Amino acid sequence: MSNIENRPVVPLTVRQKAMNLGSEGEQWLRLLDEIIQIFERKWKIHMGKNLNGGTEAFVAEVTTEDGVDAILKLMMPPVEGNTVLELEVEALTIADGDGYVRLLNYDMEHRATLLERLGPPLRDMDYPIDTQIEIICRTLKKSWDKPLPYDHKLQSASTIINWFSNFIPRLWIELESPCSRKLIDKALVFLKSRLANTSLETTVLVHGDAHSGNILQDMTPKESYKFIDPDGMIAEPAYDLGVLMREWLDDLTASPLESGHKRCLFLSEITGVDKKAIWEWGFIQSISTGLFLIKIGQEKFGLQMLQVAEAWSKV
Repeated sequence: MSNIENRPVVPLTVRQKAMNLGSEGEQWLRLLDEIIQIFERKWKIHMGKNLNGGTEAFVAEVTTEDGVDAILKLMMPPVEGNTVLELEVEALTIADGDGYVRLLNYDMEHRATLLERLGPPLRDMDYPIDTQIEIICRTLKKSWDKPLPYDHKLQSASTIINWFSNFIPRLWIELESPCSRKLIDKALVFLKSRLANTSLETTVLVHGDAHSGNILQDMTPKESYKFIDPDGMIAEPAYDLGVLMREWLDDLTASPLESGHKRCLFLSEITGVDKKAIWEWGFIQSISTGLFLIKIGQEKFGLQMLQVAEAWSKV
């Protein structure tokens, strides 16, 4: 059974998202300790300390009956814009521990996964931004090179693009226009451009949210890293690099256009991916994520991201 000192402590961001779901989210929070006890019995695990830093789940260190260090992850109820668990499991299964965290067990009914335990996230390693980008891109290439089974259940590139095309203008209206309409229109133009340049030959297994908080140090071998929380999709590699265009926001704010072009060029040089594709996905990601941050109560960062996109729109 769960120890009193190891009662589930849900990160604030996760709690806020759950509460925004209303009764469904409140029930998940209320039943969390009971769910943990289910998996202590079912998977014969011993609970360790709760972990902070998650945005979509309760996460804790556990030890299996064989003495293997692992991670128990209990996903909150589905939220639009969050990871779809079935797709995450599919991506982890395909990656099979190469560049992505290894999946040890899962339970769809309770939205639970048991994962290998990794080290600290890259964002805590105090590396310069360019070094972090190099590590992320090196690790992404492992999944980009993975053969895709013909019967995979990952989201298609066209599905993703269509989702963005509906999500962005709808959320902009819902939030009562936190940025100019021209930014929304430009994002939609770029989405059409990416759709026109997408084919089965150019799509790969992409992570979907490959920022420095979603890549953790692999304890063996040394100096290796693995991603957690994949979105479970196929798209052109530029999709993943678009996420890196919107990260390290403070580094972009002082001179967003110059800094954005510099980062785009650097990403292209170290990956060989087309600069135009990276730039367009970077703009799309900045608009989408900026709006989403505002929706979940992180208005300061959301508006800051939209201000960067405003500068980029002048190109």
